Amino acid sequence: MIEPQQASAEPPPASAASPPIPGDRPPQTPAQVRRRATLAGVAVSVLLILAIVFGSRLLRDFDSALLPYAVATVFLAFGVAYRYTVWVSAPGARRLFTQGWRAFFSPRNFRKAPTALPRMIATYLGFQKFLGARSHGRWAAHQLIFWGCVLAALITFPLTWGWFTFTSSTGSGPGYEMRIWGFKIIGFDSLNVVGWLMFHGLDIAAVLVIPGACYFLWRRMKDRGAITGQRFGYDLVPLIALIVISVTGLLLTFSSIFLHGGGYQFLAILHMVAVVFTLIYIPFGKFFHIVQRPAAVGMQLFKYTARRKDGTLAADGSGAGLLACRRCGQPIDTTSYVENLQGTMRDLRLDFDTWAEYCPRCKRVLRGNAYLAHVKKGYK
Repeated sequence: MIEPQQASAEPPPASAASPPIPGDRPPQTPAQVRRRATLAGVAVSVLLILAIVFGSRLLRDFDSALLPYAVATVFLAFGVAYRYTVWVSAPGARRLFTQGWRAFFSPRNFRKAPTALPRMIATYLGFQKFLGARSHGRWAAHQLIFWGCVLAALITFPLTWGWFTFTSSTGSGPGYEMRIWGFKIIGFDSLNVVGWLMFHGLDIAAVLVIPGACYFLWRRMKDRGAITGQRFGYDLVPLIALIVISVTGLLLTFSSIFLHGGGYQFLAILHMVAVVFTLIYIPFGKFFHIVQRPAAVGMQLFKYTARRKDGTLAADGSGAGLLACRRCGQPIDTTSYVENLQGTMRDLRLDFDTWAEYCPRCKRVLRGNAYLAHVKKGYK
């Protein structure tokens, strides 16, 4: 452990004397970023169109009634690729993105910790335990929305693209076949439990999403902290859109079963408009964090492997190779992670990257001492 040093009012030395970090490069101009993002969006959209054409066996399995949904997914693909490229072009995101993929494809990391990646995927993508530390209610509501949306996407997207179809195996009987790319996967009776689950998967997804979205909408209306910083288009519209999609989807089933199709056409149009709007909205609103969330896995994997590289992991997960604060000697984070942060600050031309080598408490002490020494002395 490094011995604590006497508190000083002087700031740490300028970053000009800091050694360069491999991979440092100046940020791209906005025009360059937009050009790359547009090319990425066009490329991904073209690939999706080709996947729809060939996956539906040259449109033989494509349902023309689902054309608006398919067009919306093409716009979704363009928007996600465009926004993601812009996001990754930022120095901080680019560095974590690069380090995360490097750790992901490292055979050495896989040999030393073969279960690390599956555990992090389950923790940060599946069960999202970090939300449980804030509130058990928020965690439960988020889980309902997450798994409901995942189930709906797994059903809706392939069905919209014509990748899998449900066809009657007898022409008039209850027997059905599910085919993917024209190949039979499973045959089932529409009147048994398997058949019910097959045809009501979207209803199950809606039942999961509605209570979760309503909880967050109620919280947005009642919680003072949430009300203070919320924006209607960014925070409330996504929740309202999820509720409208889910409710209209359930009403379609209700109409077909209990009303003999009464009002079905109006509900189908309303449901389609809500889904199309939401798909196009995803890349440019709060839903974009769905696309960003996998980056958290890369960041955690990078930090985990950096600890294994910089020092031996202890039983509690702490590492012996953590960088110590230059003032008090308390561990901050791994050396590789701090160097990565310093490189990002240099990319952004921030001339105080050496401050990253101090813990948060010592930063506050140094700032306070500097204020007393250089600012408040003028009032004596």
